[in-house]
Amino acid sequence: MDVFEKCVKVNEQVREVYDSGNYFFFRKLESAQDSEVMVNGRRVIMAGSNNYLGLTNHPKVKEAAIKAIEKFGSGCAGSRFLNGNLEIHEDLEAKLARFFRKESALVFATGYQTNLGAISALVGRNDVAIIDKYDHASIIDGCRLSFGKVKKFRHNDIKDLERTLEATKDKGKLIIVDGVFSMEGDIADLPPIVKLAKAYGARVMVDDAHGVGVLGEGGRGTAEHFGLENEVDLIMGTYSKSLAAIGGFVAGSWGAINYIKHTARSMIFSASLPPALVASVSAALDIIEEQPQLLTQLWKNTRKMLQGYKEMGFDTGTSETPIIPIIIGDTMKVFEMCKLLFENGIFVNPVASPAVPPGRELLRTSYMATHTEEQLDRVLETFKKVGKQMGLI
Repeated sequence: MDVFEKCVKVNEQVREVYDSGNYFFFRKLESAQDSEVMVNGRRVIMAGSNNYLGLTNHPKVKEAAIKAIEKFGSGCAGSRFLNGNLEIHEDLEAKLARFFRKESALVFATGYQTNLGAISALVGRNDVAIIDKYDHASIIDGCRLSFGKVKKFRHNDIKDLERTLEATKDKGKLIIVDGVFSMEGDIADLPPIVKLAKAYGARVMVDDAHGVGVLGEGGRGTAEHFGLENEVDLIMGTYSKSLAAIGGFVAGSWGAINYIKHTARSMIFSASLPPALVASVSAALDIIEEQPQLLTQLWKNTRKMLQGYKEMGFDTGTSETPIIPIIIGDTMKVFEMCKLLFENGIFVNPVASPAVPPGRELLRTSYMATHTEEQLDRVLETFKKVGKQMGLI
């Protein structure tokens, strides 16, 4: 049997979707990630980006990146563990620790690597990783790389979490949840999770990739949103959403972070984050603190869009964040609607199984502080037009 045999079947499936005009992956953007983008020579409204605060094209962020390249060059030529540890890496870690009100922080080259490294380092042979069924793929993969056992509980189901904790009383336990769930935009029910963790001697790690720069009075994420910053043991996040770059971090106690720093394989055996990206993140953190009006505007836009979709009769699930799903429950209808929206100048993301459970197929829309009232009105008008055309509303 040929190891490449599986490629033929998948490639045939991809070609079939492509030829039908319903292939909406790897779309080529020809402009900066902003509220409007150029795709194949067409200007469309971007209603599918994780650039929640609109900082990827911010002048201060770009200026910081340029200055970092001028001083440190384009790359680090090695792992931080050996020759690639720059002073700006350590400066950023200090800034992240201060921002998230933790003792220490550690920078990784990607958000995915952060979860792979931190989780696999912490969950040992006699430990259990307890995760929400809807947790991000990087959390699942981090658990797979560990030597511990993995237990899933039903999405945001606190009773099911308690049953899982009761069944693992004699083990070391790390509960890992997304702060904001990336497909449906709902928030982890963190207060009872933390309460149960204390009762059963478990630690809590929050993946706040979509919560940083979105939730909390100062944009510090889900723990700040619930007033639980001192109760959550580890806060993980990425730079590829509100922080305008790429990379990741984990923040927590000095002891836990120092342990991860010296045992996380995905950091030790990967080249370090390039200087331009480190500087971009640092500048983005400054802007979040200096311009709270961005967070205010993001939530004004979010409320407008949630209300607009609900008034039209679309199913937005339990979303309460700038990630607003339009749940359709049919893969082909999702692709058809995505196509019609794009033809009318709106960029959204089609999401089908296995990214969501069968029957929860959806269009993932997401909004930025930099969307104008006019742009948002146009998005709603187009959804209304296309929804009626397809008989969905």
